[in-house]
Amino acid sequence: MPPHAIAYAELYVADDREAAGFLADSLGFEPVAVSGPATGTPDRRSTALRSGEVTLVVTQALAGGTAVADYVERHGDSIADLAFSCPDVRSAFDRAVLAGAAALRTPVPSPADESWYAAVSGFGDLRHTLVTEGEGLLLPPDREWALLPAATGTGGPRPALDHVAVCLEPGTLRKTAEFYEAAFDTPYYSSEYIEVGGQAMDSIVVRNADGGITFTLIEPDDTRLPGQINRFLESHGGPGVQHLAFLVDDIVGAVRSLGDRGVAFLRTPGTYYDLLTERVSGLSDRIADLRDTNVLVDRDEWGYLLQIFTRSPYPRGTLFYEYIQRNGARGFGSSNIKALYEAVEREREVAGR
Repeated sequence: MPPHAIAYAELYVADDREAAGFLADSLGFEPVAVSGPATGTPDRRSTALRSGEVTLVVTQALAGGTAVADYVERHGDSIADLAFSCPDVRSAFDRAVLAGAAALRTPVPSPADESWYAAVSGFGDLRHTLVTEGEGLLLPPDREWALLPAATGTGGPRPALDHVAVCLEPGTLRKTAEFYEAAFDTPYYSSEYIEVGGQAMDSIVVRNADGGITFTLIEPDDTRLPGQINRFLESHGGPGVQHLAFLVDDIVGAVRSLGDRGVAFLRTPGTYYDLLTERVSGLSDRIADLRDTNVLVDRDEWGYLLQIFTRSPYPRGTLFYEYIQRNGARGFGSSNIKALYEAVEREREVAGR
């Protein structure tokens, strides 16, 4: 059986304490477990954090020349593993390898329990660890973990993972989408070609049947002027996860709460809101709140969605976060993707990069 959902995302970072501190202090994630020399893993140190339905793991190398150290040197602070929870790890592994994924770890029993895990390659240098789905917290099964006391009063929104946005090299979009369908049963869902000035990009959304795994795959059009996707690929040293999108019930409240914690969001020109009622009806009573929080709006045939993007907290700008509220909207329309593109371009211009 194919994978069911994304169990966790693991970031390899140069400074795990700083990275975990941002997730906890700024985004409201709660540290739930630690791993490292004290638990029998001498070459790296990890902290697992949880908020709502999202688990993130930050890992720092404690020795040079290791897989973690080499990854950070090539890609900067970046997501190295998107783990999939699977009803049957061995059949999911066999399917992925048959579709062309490299076998990074053949299925083995977890040292902690009777479940199984394995690992296969994804796009670029990204890895997909396959873990047995089950109740409770799912953590990287290749190391021992020490659970932390439950935290209270950390605040912040409690999201689910809506989608993962991926930047790909020119000419690889369709091949990557076809690979993910064959390997992980995430078929084509939608596509958009977006032009912004002299720049352009192409995108395909792939997702599994129940939406537990949704990727927005993006490649730049290399016949047009270079843009933010090209810059990401250069900074990241190849394909990678550009952002994680967190689904929340009240985005305005979430943005205000996160802003109080010091989270920096991309800003939107006031003229955007002056024209908003002409583009999206039924929001006149919300314009003031949206303008105040810089939240963007998109509409499709099922409803509308609200979204906003953080600035990247990482030195090479290799990852940022989106917050999204869906009010019936199911898709990833051109306005949605174009809003991200234009927001990042505005931020680059302000920063002089």
